[in-house]
Amino acid sequence: MATGRLGVGETLGALNTALGPGEPVWYKETRARHLRARDFLAPRPALQARFGDGQVPEHVVRAVAGLQGPGVAPVLRCEPTPAGLALQLQRPAVFERVLGAVTAYAAPAAPAAPGPRVLLHCPALRGTPGALRLSQLRAVLVADHFSRALRAHGANVRLVPAVRNPHMRTFLQQLRVDWPAASEKAATGALRNLPLAELSPARDGGALPPGVLGTVCLKEVMRERGCAAGYDPNVDKCLVTEDLLSVLAELQAAVRHWPGDGPPGLATAPDADADGCMVLHVVSCEEEFQQQKLDLLWWKLDEQAPRTQKHLVCGPVKAASALTAPEYYELRHAQVCKAAALKRGRELSQDPTWTEVFSVLSAATIKFEMLSTAPQSQLLLALADGSISTKGTKSGTFVMYNCARLATLFEGYKHSTEQGLYPTFPPVSSLDFSLLQDEGEWLLLFNGVLPFPELLSQTAALACAAPGIHTTARTEMMCKFLVQLSMDFSSYYNRVHILGEPRPHLFGQMFARLQLLRAVREVLHAGLATLGLPPLNHI
Repeated sequence: MATGRLGVGETLGALNTALGPGEPVWYKETRARHLRARDFLAPRPALQARFGDGQVPEHVVRAVAGLQGPGVAPVLRCEPTPAGLALQLQRPAVFERVLGAVTAYAAPAAPAAPGPRVLLHCPALRGTPGALRLSQLRAVLVADHFSRALRAHGANVRLVPAVRNPHMRTFLQQLRVDWPAASEKAATGALRNLPLAELSPARDGGALPPGVLGTVCLKEVMRERGCAAGYDPNVDKCLVTEDLLSVLAELQAAVRHWPGDGPPGLATAPDADADGCMVLHVVSCEEEFQQQKLDLLWWKLDEQAPRTQKHLVCGPVKAASALTAPEYYELRHAQVCKAAALKRGRELSQDPTWTEVFSVLSAATIKFEMLSTAPQSQLLLALADGSISTKGTKSGTFVMYNCARLATLFEGYKHSTEQGLYPTFPPVSSLDFSLLQDEGEWLLLFNGVLPFPELLSQTAALACAAPGIHTTARTEMMCKFLVQLSMDFSSYYNRVHILGEPRPHLFGQMFARLQLLRAVREVLHAGLATLGLPPLNHI
């Protein structure tokens, strides 16, 4: 049997190569109604542009039908259709390859090049939770998720600032945000000596405001660096204070004293500096102007400041009421408890066995709300409790509910095995995956398990090659994926009885289905881990 992980990207690459020189034309189908007949399609308009009359030469069709190679899924047939050139895979063989190596599909694809060292800076964490606006909370959650995605993909990530406020540390723990802590400010001695020579005194002999050490003309820095693209045209003078120097000192120390050497084989990325460090500032739109001034000041006062500094600016958060981040958390926590009481018919908020469940559900609700929209876009937040119910299909609660359903399913199988109703699970190599005929089963594998490694890689992608200071990230992809996977699983689980009658002639199909759902569970858990959310066993 062939070995090695199958990949959507590898398959698409081979398909486009088989058509000959030109732009990529193949795409992967995702909709259930299309997957009944095909898995990949080269649309007719694209074929007409490639081949003139749209008629693909017979030898090309044969080459596509016989496609093989590392990571390429085995092809069953390829044939012209009114929609274009349609391709269907050998589905039992794909099931066998994927479900025979479940663990490999719950991890990211190996990167083409070693990941960089990334200093991830989230200035919103320097305050107190009571002063944290919803837009700042969004930046914090984006930074946390992105740091986990980067690490899962092999990058060496350092987080700044270390959180000093104890109430902020407690609040981050409630949200399942993993961030370093510290008790003291960074020493500013190395930078404090520079203002004597670098900082301009007040003009016309005027006195500087209290606490201000001097001023720096930032437009001069931009001209010197040749990096005006993306900076606000109103950036001009910067009043340098002790607090500002403390911020820079912490960034400087984090860059110069990197802990350890990182993962084996880690090297400088092509778009990182000579010292191998890339700085990513994750800021709310309200903080962007101040962060631009800080970047330029860092370059002015520190000759060794990293050249690559990018800004991931999170769009505004709009809500009907003006809430602080802790008030928003308390609102969602109360709504989670209320929804559970309505479902169970009794009050559970004071039950210690449910305390952790409600805490996780509250964090999941908030993270899916804040992260399901592209970070650069405006976020409209609905504060009503309609999104908290497990009946909805767009919320973190819904995803966690289906995570718990999977746990219950496998606990039920284990209990039935202990009672002697079912035999123990056989070796995966002995399973007959041709018994997986339901369209929902192929949907779960083809849209959920198979593409997951590449999804992990895409969530860790950072557009740093473009000129200017701004960059983008696709942190919304994971939440959308987990919601869709949960919807597909829920639809399948509601329609198909997995643990059937304990009859020997039904065991083969039952075990094949259980192995598929094991893969779904592994992917679901791995996806939740990038959000800092533990799986739940009951809701």
